[in-house]
Amino acid sequence: MISPMIESMTLEKEKPIESKNELSAYLERGGKEKSQWGIGTEIEKLVINAGTGEAATYEEVEKILLNMEKSGHWQGIREEGHLVALKGENSSITLEPGGQLELSGALCSDVHCSFRDFEVHNARVAKEAGTLGLLLLGLGVQPVTHRDAIKWLPKARYSVMGPYMLHTGDMGQHMMKKTAGVQVNIDYAHEKDCIDKLRLSMKLSPLFYALFANSPIMEGAPTGFLSTRGEIWSRTDKNRTGIIYDLFKEGAGYETYVDYALNVPMYFILRKGEYINLTGRRFTFAQYFKEGFEGHRATLADWDLHLSTLFTEARLRPQIEIRSADSLPQKVAPAVESLIKGLFYNDGAMEETSNLLKGLEGETLDKLYRLSWRTGLNACVGKWDLGKLAPYLLNIASQSLKEQNRLDEEGKDESFYLEALFEIAESGVTLAERLLEKWLKNEESKTAILKEHCGYLPL
Repeated sequence: MISPMIESMTLEKEKPIESKNELSAYLERGGKEKSQWGIGTEIEKLVINAGTGEAATYEEVEKILLNMEKSGHWQGIREEGHLVALKGENSSITLEPGGQLELSGALCSDVHCSFRDFEVHNARVAKEAGTLGLLLLGLGVQPVTHRDAIKWLPKARYSVMGPYMLHTGDMGQHMMKKTAGVQVNIDYAHEKDCIDKLRLSMKLSPLFYALFANSPIMEGAPTGFLSTRGEIWSRTDKNRTGIIYDLFKEGAGYETYVDYALNVPMYFILRKGEYINLTGRRFTFAQYFKEGFEGHRATLADWDLHLSTLFTEARLRPQIEIRSADSLPQKVAPAVESLIKGLFYNDGAMEETSNLLKGLEGETLDKLYRLSWRTGLNACVGKWDLGKLAPYLLNIASQSLKEQNRLDEEGKDESFYLEALFEIAESGVTLAERLLEKWLKNEESKTAILKEHCGYLPL
């Protein structure tokens, strides 16, 4: 999700970059006055055949988009005649490589605004899916269909990314075809605020994986992970996923993030609507900036595209995108944005959270991070116990949202959306564990279990 201010840079983005300083300056210009901060959520959902539970084909998912396009409220975006996205007045619907359907909501000033957008979207898409015999799932990993049975979405960029991922890890194509998550985009004021938020979001990533763990099944069987999605991402490409530990070094700033991004191999550049594949060269952006490629010189548009292909737990584009939550059922999904707004958009809450997590770095953070997607709220490394931390952090967020005092039409503040999380934290039982219990013990059809657990249904 890119802010209107960033969109206005389009012409400047086409100019060749003359110095590395321009890359840091691009991130610096993402800073905003606090009064202008917004928050936006991207929610991916799996699409399955409501009868068999198997992943829907692209042709089936395309029919959902075609029906919505006919309403006149959405503008279709096509590649080589294939409908691959819809653009609305303030939001968009896109398709991921395996046909996962994503809503990129409007950039809002509060969670109520996002939730209204989310509800309207869900009602329409769930209705269209139902008429076609399809079902949307708020689940982190496709639970039944084998990776090779899921065909690639007909988008040119995936024909570059897919083959390359076979050489960077053993789960990259699983990530592309089978996973779904919730990403939240937040703003920052200046360099220190940006780095503080990036550091904090990465320290919080184990907690986010634990609280939002919702992908324990793959190919019909338990995987041994509560967030299989977390394990898949960790085995996708070590150059562009995980936690950026250099950001925890003293004096880290925009240049630290730039140096990280410069040394990640590139997928492609875009010229005249065509992707130019750079994976055969294993070019880093630093090499491309220095040498160029077949007469092409690095531009800010290339830099922006490259930043969009980095998949760390939090990334800078230059809004901060926090990426650690599995896709979730309707009633829980808004809690991701609410929790993040509570912790990050109140100075006192952010300071209290940072103090609570002081010392969680390096090897200890890495161990807790990797344990979180296996054992959820039972993850514990030394004094760092996610089951005990979760209620503390939820209370900080709840109080923060009460202080922010953004009310809906019924007079409810944004802490209302945290209720489902309090129940998870207090019980210590994640959504993933609840699904596992039903999956292993219930005699009813697996599709019925999925529908009850995380199906998106028309209102």
